[in-house]
Amino acid sequence: TLERLKSPTSSAGDVFSEFASLTLGSGAAAMVMARADRHNDVHRLIGGVGRAGTEHNSLCVGTLDRMTTDTHGLLVAGLDLAAAAWKASAESFDWSAGLDWYIIHQVSKVHTTMICDRLGINPAKVPLTFPHYGNVGPAAIPITLASVQDQIQPGQRVLCLGIGSGLNTSFSEILW
Repeated sequence: TLERLKSPTSSAGDVFSEFASLTLGSGAAAMVMARADRHNDVHRLIGGVGRAGTEHNSLCVGTLDRMTTDTHGLLVAGLDLAAAAWKASAESFDWSAGLDWYIIHQVSKVHTTMICDRLGINPAKVPLTFPHYGNVGPAAIPITLASVQDQIQPGQRVLCLGIGSGLNTSFSEILW
């Protein structure tokens, strides 16, 4: 990517459309799930909400050679989709009353601030990992959760919120 963008034929538009690929880190995680009736002393997945906005599939396109992103368009569409999922969650969950922790797919400070503002989330309940690890994509949720797991008390409610470039969003509540 850097070699291509340093080329004399690259334009400012090329740099801007590929900038997001320069900010990506990587990470991985695994989770083991089991039946609650056989393991009553562990964290419980309460439920979740997911929404797809596949009409926005051209906002972030990755190939073997490059990734191009309409960063502003992706931010706006992602926030809109998250707001729609948040509104839909009111039918089944009482998340708007507030939870103890919010573990967010953190792209940047701007993204995290805007998602908190848009959904009415108290930023003090959002642990941050992007200042240390950058944008590690969807691995941000398990990495962030792991970073605070010793601070979360039994019985506290944790909401994991993710927005993917496809465009999809998913929220899942865990009872600690």
